[in-house]
Amino acid sequence: MPLPKVAIIGRPNVGKSSLFNTLARRRIAIVEPTAGVTRDRVSAVVESADAWFELVDTGGMDFRTSEELAADVANQIEYAIREASVIVFVVDVQDGRQPLDDQIAERLRPVEVPVIVAANKADNGRLAQNATEFYTFGYKPVIPVSAKHGRGRRDLMDAVRKHLPADAAEAPDEVAMKIAVVGKRNAGKSTFINALAGSERVIVSEIPGTTRDAVDIRFEKDGLTYVAIDTAGVRKRKSIKDDIEFYSLTRALGSIRRADVVLLLIDATTPVSQVDKHLGRAVRDEMKPVVLVVNKWDLAKGRATTGDFADYLGEMLPGLSYAPLSFTTAKDARNVLATVDLARNLYKQSQSRVTTGELNRVIERAVKIRQPPSPRTTLPKIYFATQVAVAPPTVVLFVNQPDLFNASYRRFIENRFREELPFPEVPIRLILRAHSEHERAEGGKRLHRRGPRPGRNKPR
Repeated sequence: MPLPKVAIIGRPNVGKSSLFNTLARRRIAIVEPTAGVTRDRVSAVVESADAWFELVDTGGMDFRTSEELAADVANQIEYAIREASVIVFVVDVQDGRQPLDDQIAERLRPVEVPVIVAANKADNGRLAQNATEFYTFGYKPVIPVSAKHGRGRRDLMDAVRKHLPADAAEAPDEVAMKIAVVGKRNAGKSTFINALAGSERVIVSEIPGTTRDAVDIRFEKDGLTYVAIDTAGVRKRKSIKDDIEFYSLTRALGSIRRADVVLLLIDATTPVSQVDKHLGRAVRDEMKPVVLVVNKWDLAKGRATTGDFADYLGEMLPGLSYAPLSFTTAKDARNVLATVDLARNLYKQSQSRVTTGELNRVIERAVKIRQPPSPRTTLPKIYFATQVAVAPPTVVLFVNQPDLFNASYRRFIENRFREELPFPEVPIRLILRAHSEHERAEGGKRLHRRGPRPGRNKPR
């Protein structure tokens, strides 16, 4: 069942995003003194005294602007108002009542849900007294708050809970998987997200840099609840012009870290860029399962085959050679939901466990195919392997001397695992540990008096 929504509404620069972060108790929305930073609807699931709701931050309402994207931002605000069970109308006690506040108050009069006035920037008792002038709007209650200092948070939350519908007592469905959608500017991320959500959940525009926050969108598929994270389009670091772009980049990289699976959108109409490579390395470094989503395939279909493009990406993103590809046309929602199924399969792979016996049979066959190189007089020896964790699948390989095994041989072992074990398309963390370390961990118990001869590993 969808959660009731609480929408934060107000003119630019009254502190809506700061209040959103304060109520959510997390730094989610970008907070900047620049007007117009928030454009999309940014949301978070909030629990307060056994009540659950979705808190929604919106862009600043400004009826005077003719700025590009203004109509799109206004549409997002209207969506939030229509879907809300409660509206928090934010004003600024330090600025006092402004003509734009009056216009917003008039816009909210036809709305049939409760409207609570949050008089923000009441950083002390004297400023809090200025909140009384906002009673003239006719909305009650008017609650002095300070998002900066957390003043009035409890009173505001009490007022919100009082007006929530009865079903707010039901906890939200558990999220089956979090998917981060990342890519360079104008790769089609927001269009892809809207196709997943089945609505204009985020702004789609040809103007680069439209999305700034990392926007979480909950959607359902086959009875499961998912969270898709729409991220800002990434630019080269040297091209980042201001703090807003820096925060957007930081949020995009943070979204990779908190995702279960990453969808790296590649624009089929442009060459793979340094930004694509940078994001690919970030995904690899975080050891996240990833689908390489080749978007806008309808515009490139006649110029290359899927096989050609797969070979091309293999050359350009060699560190992600194990990742599956999905060819999509997000504007028509073509292959978008199938990509979610693919991501779900990767998530299952990343959670897979295998027995020590299975691992060691793979190791034994691998050593028969290719012996570890012996650059020194000491022969490299593999004793046995065991899986110690999932997400990513993590295998400890007990050997005589870890430094005898070069990067090439480690990759060979990883590839053998992918070929024979149930995690062929996800990153694998391979840890080499000296046999004596394991003996100490086992309280000195001796596993072998001597290591097996090369090519004759004996699984434990």
